[in-house]
Amino acid sequence: MNFRNTLTASVMVAASLASGTAFAQDKLLVAIYKSGTQQYFIDQAAGFTKAAKELGYKAQIINVELDSNLAISAVSDAIAAGAKAMAITAPDQAIGPAVAKAAAAARIPLIATDDPLKDGTGADVPFAGFDGVAMGTKVGNKAGELLAAAGWLNDPGLGVLLVTVPTVSVCNDRTNAQKARMIASGVKEKNFITVAYDGTTDVSLSASGPVITAHPGVTKWVVTSCNDEGVLGATNALKNAGISAADVIAVGLGAYEACRPWKAGLRTGFKAALYISGVDVGDAAARALVNALENGKPLPAKTVANTTIVDPVTYKDIMPCP
Repeated sequence: MNFRNTLTASVMVAASLASGTAFAQDKLLVAIYKSGTQQYFIDQAAGFTKAAKELGYKAQIINVELDSNLAISAVSDAIAAGAKAMAITAPDQAIGPAVAKAAAAARIPLIATDDPLKDGTGADVPFAGFDGVAMGTKVGNKAGELLAAAGWLNDPGLGVLLVTVPTVSVCNDRTNAQKARMIASGVKEKNFITVAYDGTTDVSLSASGPVITAHPGVTKWVVTSCNDEGVLGATNALKNAGISAADVIAVGLGAYEACRPWKAGLRTGFKAALYISGVDVGDAAARALVNALENGKPLPAKTVANTTIVDPVTYKDIMPCP
């Protein structure tokens, strides 16, 4: 589904909620996702929906892509339709106070998934997801291990593409930790090249291309990012620039894109990835919301899911590959 059709579909869902048709009921949970067509969020929506159903609730999923205005509208429409609780991965963390205020006014539990949010007082909204620093540490350690094994640490042609979303705190947590661990492994500050993107493959690709062209002296490339999409876009840009997969060490974050070429037996810059299960986060968010509704218990401040490094051999025993 392309972006225009996805956005149109999201608006239609929001309109359905606002009208009160089809979705309004006593046991309605709503999950709102940015970039809802990315595999990770598809998995998370599936986990949320399955857990809600098991607990006797109806789940409605709304994809708002990267549109903050649409996200705020979806929150209002869900409340108007009678949602009893809500989870949201916001397109922009700056909308946290508005979302928290709306949920508080409606007296419904709210949980932030993946990207932490703060309310209008600066207090953290209950959160379900991953520890960004821990994730980045695992990715950075693996990247350092792989480039050391390849003998690239002292290669004058070494360059590290650090693909990040500067405006998203959890992304900065991940990439800052990645950089710190690679420096601890022996990579020099001068070897890092930062690329800004928006979390999508296409923007990572378009942003990385000119940066790669501007560094003709780099012949050995390491790539890390906030998610698999950031790494995929950068590795595609390297491929377009004529860089062999043998000269690329890319460590993904998500593994859902990294595993595709592994599964197909293709040569790829992806040499490893951190597997994160969107299903687990969606499941945890739904169960926390229902527990708050059924038992009157406050939402836990933080629910953190586990992560595991995988490679072209080990992924088969650890994760499904879409």
